[in-house]
Amino acid sequence: MDRKKTLIGAAIGAGLGILGFLLLIGYNLTPLLILIGIGIFFYLFLDQKGLVRQVNIGKKISNQDISFQDIGGQAMAKQELREALEFILEADRVKKMGIRPLRGILLTGPPGTGKTLLAKAAASFTRSIYLAVSGSEFIEIYAGVGAQRVRSLFRSARETARKQGKKSAIVFIDEIEVLGGKRGTHNSHLEYDQTLNQLLVEMDGISAEESVQILVIGATNRIDLIDSALLRPGRFDRQVKVDLPDRKGRLEILRLHARNKPLDQNTDLEQIAKETFGFSGAHLESLVNEAAVLALREKAKTIDQEHLREAIDKVIMGEKLDRHPSAEELRRVAVHEAGHAVVSELVRPNSVARVTITPRGSALGYVRRTPEQDQYLYTKSFLEKQIMICLGGAVAEEIIMGERSTGSISDFEEAIRLARQIVLSGLSYLGIVCQETLSQDSLNQALKNIIEVQERWVQQAINTYRQCTEMIAEVLIENESISGNELREFLQQKNIADQTGVA
Repeated sequence: MDRKKTLIGAAIGAGLGILGFLLLIGYNLTPLLILIGIGIFFYLFLDQKGLVRQVNIGKKISNQDISFQDIGGQAMAKQELREALEFILEADRVKKMGIRPLRGILLTGPPGTGKTLLAKAAASFTRSIYLAVSGSEFIEIYAGVGAQRVRSLFRSARETARKQGKKSAIVFIDEIEVLGGKRGTHNSHLEYDQTLNQLLVEMDGISAEESVQILVIGATNRIDLIDSALLRPGRFDRQVKVDLPDRKGRLEILRLHARNKPLDQNTDLEQIAKETFGFSGAHLESLVNEAAVLALREKAKTIDQEHLREAIDKVIMGEKLDRHPSAEELRRVAVHEAGHAVVSELVRPNSVARVTITPRGSALGYVRRTPEQDQYLYTKSFLEKQIMICLGGAVAEEIIMGERSTGSISDFEEAIRLARQIVLSGLSYLGIVCQETLSQDSLNQALKNIIEVQERWVQQAINTYRQCTEMIAEVLIENESISGNELREFLQQKNIADQTGVA
């Protein structure tokens, strides 16, 4: 870089000297100055577009404070990644055995599960230089720019490692599906394909004979979009699944994020982990942070269980809205949510964690349920019960308020989705079906039959528990929310009254 600056300075000095001499002998410099001005303009324009200079992309990020111990809920992913990284730590032994070094590791999974953190921890684990880029940084409308940036990235990784006396470098490419998308899918130009081809060439050029060992770590949540040439062995040799954490993983993540926060002694993080099925690591970090914000607003010295429960609702549904529905509308929302809650408790005892009619996001009310355990496979009876829960609100409105409202649209959409899942899984009276050849009329009739059967059961349940549902709605109108335990007390009182014959 210093040599380049010296050459530029010398060129500028020589140019000024020549111009001075021409001016001294009386030469008309006007046309020459115009040409120089035009040349400088085009140079600056092209340089701004990245067409002149060699672009050094890739941010070196400090990773010394990130380790695998700082990442929770991904035990299997960490284990697979550590095993792959042994090729870098044991480079000499690998070379003696004639083993080709790993060239790439692909991290796949939903957003917010910790793929970037795992890449940083991998660099810390192997004491490597860490360069991070996004796939979108390589794509330009100008031909050749993306390929140039790929070359620059790998060159920068090698040069940075040599300067710092490191033997290895990790190049992390986030959103790699943008850079490595399937070739031939972009009709406008071949810039995408040229950029991908250059990445393939650079990865093929990684060998054990180099003084700096380079490992490419890619991250994506859309592996179906990536070109097969990039996924084949010899390029991305390992694919590590970074999935949503289970209950044990969620508890581990909550404890990690709560380390520097003043939790109340009565706080039960295990219960919070139980109530957050489907949350990613990013969701859980936001949950703990929002709980701290709520405690700060209330000027509380510690974060208690209620702050955490309120934070769950905020992460799922959003901030409370400043809406003031009419008394009639408020009662309808309360009856609707009470119907959902009662049906949920009847088909899945102890499943309701909280019922609220506080407006959040696009919802006027919300029932938060707690699964007994994380579930990944669903039976027909499970899906049918979920449909019953979806229909509970609309049926309660119809029985208690006399008619339904538009507030059930999202419930019906979910019920249809679940019924469709029953049909396409071969669990309906149609048996095993082919989605491509199944007629729309047959599908609609099957969906209608499934929903009608569940609706009849819900109508009978709401009629049986009508008085109880109305009492829960009144409590919601008065207090805006009710806990799962309070809800179950109402239902228990109803059951006791039925057994003793008390009206």
